[in-house]
Amino acid sequence: MNARNPLRDSEHFRAEALRIGGERIARERTLDVINPYNRERVGTVPLATLDDVRRAYHIAHAYRAQLTRYERSSILQKASALLRARADEASTLITLESGLCKKDSMYEIGRVADVLVFGANEALRDDGQVFSCDLTPHGKKRKVITMREPLQGVITAITPFNHPMNQVAHKVVPSIATNNRMVLKPSEKVPLSAYFLADILYEAGLPPEMFQVITGDPREIADEMLVNEHVDLITFTGGVPIGKYIAQKAGYRRIVLELGGNDPLIVMEDADLDKASDLAVQGSYKNSGQRCTAVKRMLVQASVAAEFTELVVEKTRRWQHGDPMDGAMDMGTVIDAQAAERFQALVNEAVSQGARLLTGNQREGALYAPTVLDNVRPEMTVVREETFGPVSPIITFRDIDEAIRISNGTAYGLSSGICTNRMDHATRFAKELVVGTVNVWEVPGYRIELTPFGGIKDSGLGYKEGVQEAMKSFCNGKTFTLPW
Repeated sequence: MNARNPLRDSEHFRAEALRIGGERIARERTLDVINPYNRERVGTVPLATLDDVRRAYHIAHAYRAQLTRYERSSILQKASALLRARADEASTLITLESGLCKKDSMYEIGRVADVLVFGANEALRDDGQVFSCDLTPHGKKRKVITMREPLQGVITAITPFNHPMNQVAHKVVPSIATNNRMVLKPSEKVPLSAYFLADILYEAGLPPEMFQVITGDPREIADEMLVNEHVDLITFTGGVPIGKYIAQKAGYRRIVLELGGNDPLIVMEDADLDKASDLAVQGSYKNSGQRCTAVKRMLVQASVAAEFTELVVEKTRRWQHGDPMDGAMDMGTVIDAQAAERFQALVNEAVSQGARLLTGNQREGALYAPTVLDNVRPEMTVVREETFGPVSPIITFRDIDEAIRISNGTAYGLSSGICTNRMDHATRFAKELVVGTVNVWEVPGYRIELTPFGGIKDSGLGYKEGVQEAMKSFCNGKTFTLPW
């Protein structure tokens, strides 16, 4: 690895500016964006002032978008084409600021392009309903017609580090598709991708008042983004403590919270173990394990646990990790050295409590080797809380009743993956797991960008993301009736 020098600038260095009302605004105070792998500076972003934030909301609130469905769809379609044409540049930017390997960042660009296309298609679709009123003896000869309208106020969007551009896309695309106005604060760890996507959208024809991007110190500007008089809705993806703080602070405003998960992959004794272990490894280590829907716990029926564990260890050792810009790597770094230190500490704690380390747990800066543990008990911190990294803890169970009990025994309720060929087991899991998603013969994270996505308990309030559901959340419903 190269010697780490935080003062050395990358050849891809970008000095960014706020995007407010169509202007690029620089500030003397800036924040360095550091490559987690080699510690080079890959860019700087401005630290917005409170006046900057208030001005962005004032501009957004004063603007009333009048784009037709066709115009909204055309902007999103053009943005998708522009992004695909610049896919390598965009994925390199993600890799440099996040440490995600090129395989993962290229995949993310494809997902962002999908979000744009799905939003374009949904913008054309009128999902209004028509109700006849002469359905009862006292009914009248009238029709009730439903409509969706943009919010009167502004949407605040706050996004995390783990999918630097796709998390932004899942906020802004439904906002554009519904003629809303949004002010975004991306994670201060990976802000460059958000500015890149904003410029793509402006080039595609988006009025800049509909999407503004600000960066800054959350301690200085975050509260204003929650309580500004022009805010109607706050959409946040991130950690539970911050999500609950937002819920307390938001007052009489709508909130959409996606707060992470502790997702199990459950392997029954009838499962094809080669296939199940493939899913286990992919689900644990893609995106460096930094996904709310990553496999955080492997629950394996005791009768097949030894064979399954051997396969997982073998495939984990083949998982290449290292320089994120090396196209041969399956995994790059985690977000920073502090995160890697935390994973190592959690694994060491589990080992001290009786777990067995089978492979991994080596750390160099933000590089953390894919790691497998067995003899893990449900009360250990490594599985009781969300370990947001490439760690595979294996827990055994006797029967399906115990599997369901262990799976439901955390504060989270986001997603799950099931490996079984028995329909009676699959249907029990679908009915009894307290989660937002049950995927049979797939990793917990599987979905497409259009479909509903979200969890319950500490994973969120039950509101769904995904393009269709977010568009519904971002609208006011209205009915009007007339004689018929």
